[in-house]
Amino acid sequence: MSRSDNGASAPHPDQRHAAGLRLRRRARTMAIYHLAVKSVSRSTGRSAVAAAAYRSGDRLENERDGIVHDYRGRGGVEATFIVTPEGAEWGQDRSALWNAAEAAEKRKDAKTAREYELALPAELDAGQRRTLVEAFAHDLVQRYGVAVDVAIHEPHDYGDTRNHHAHVLTTTRAIGPDMLGAKTRQLDVRSTASVEVEALRESWAGMVNHALERAGRDERVDHRSYARQGVGIEPTVKLGHASAALERRAQRARPADEKPQAVTVRGMFNEMVRESRRAREYIERGREWLRSVGERMRSGSELAAQSFAGLVQGAARVARTELDRGGGAGLVPATGGDTPGRERTPPTMQPTAQERQVQEARDRIQAQRDRERDDLDRGGRGR
Repeated sequence: MSRSDNGASAPHPDQRHAAGLRLRRRARTMAIYHLAVKSVSRSTGRSAVAAAAYRSGDRLENERDGIVHDYRGRGGVEATFIVTPEGAEWGQDRSALWNAAEAAEKRKDAKTAREYELALPAELDAGQRRTLVEAFAHDLVQRYGVAVDVAIHEPHDYGDTRNHHAHVLTTTRAIGPDMLGAKTRQLDVRSTASVEVEALRESWAGMVNHALERAGRDERVDHRSYARQGVGIEPTVKLGHASAALERRAQRARPADEKPQAVTVRGMFNEMVRESRRAREYIERGREWLRSVGERMRSGSELAAQSFAGLVQGAARVARTELDRGGGAGLVPATGGDTPGRERTPPTMQPTAQERQVQEARDRIQAQRDRERDDLDRGGRGR
């Protein structure tokens, strides 16, 4: 352990190297991030009642058109709950809430609900994921004064097994003690919608990272695109319902001993992106290995130089002591003596035992450097 200029203990070079590796690995470790904002609009033939019934796995009747939406038989719904502002407890009734949302709108192209799709970290357990989504729901209530209907879904039986996600359905109007009130226009007006969505995405990323930190995990998310982060990684594309259905059908028809292979354009593109990422990671690991070897070489050279300097200083002190004691013992005068008008030939000093030790130490250090350089050359060719 060395010491810095202020006397504090400085970390050993190997400790600095290990810390650098941990930071680089952590920078590459990313949990899944996804937040998408959508609208439920009559112009596309949708209703808030049907959307709420499907996402929650519930049975709801749309009083506006008399259609019953029964999704109690669907699986994969892990948890559901409703969050409302204080004093608006009537909105806890899912049927009453979404039928009121439909009744409040008169236009045939009206937006009757707004949906937020959230990817939940697979690194968290079910309780931690629910706590995380509850925090987001309460944030929406505080921002807009709306009612929030949450459905947490398990990963599908096809695709990525880490795909825990939540569907957060909100009213487009503020909710009061007895009824729905004024429209919340922040996400409807073009001049403010992009700012609002960016703020929500950043807020959600902060919530996710805080939850991961509390859980003792190193993974982190970033709401910015790879381009905005300055990371040269190609993003994957969303399959969509049609492509996902084709991929599932091909997966079921594929023999068990055959390697999975995408059949749609989007699926093949995503496979290519993932393969590129694996190649990039392999190259980065090789660079990391070379950096680690170089750092170990440098730290070894520094220690060797310090040891050599200590030996030289010790030998010099011993030599001065012997000269002081013997009055120049060990010096042999040059032949011819002192001749007036001519330069004196410098006396020659016989090598002492200490000087021989210094020379032997110097030879050992040089041999060690040669061996380490040879190891580095062989290791680089092996990679």
